[in-house]
Amino acid sequence: MLDLPSLGAQVAAKRKKLRLSQSELARRASIGRTTLDALENGRIGELGFSKITRVLSALGMELKCKERGSVRPTLDELIEKQRNDEGLDRRS
Repeated sequence: MLDLPSLGAQVAAKRKKLRLSQSELARRASIGRTTLDALENGRIGELGFSKITRVLSALGMELKCKERGSVRPTLDELIEKQRNDEGLDRRS
């Protein structure tokens, strides 16, 4: 299940890939820069659906729903698992 810290990390990665500042993305999404910073850094407990969709839309992203317990993982899930596995290897 996607949580706000995971979503925030994806938002930050996409923003950086697009070479946008937090201020520019916040302006495009009509939210405060401090709100965006809190989202990207996992320091926000709640964020309304409309704000999330505006941020994602400004980045060319969208939320998708899927059934729980899906047998096959998504590409994003596989990539995240690989990143986590590689991170564990570096700590050894």
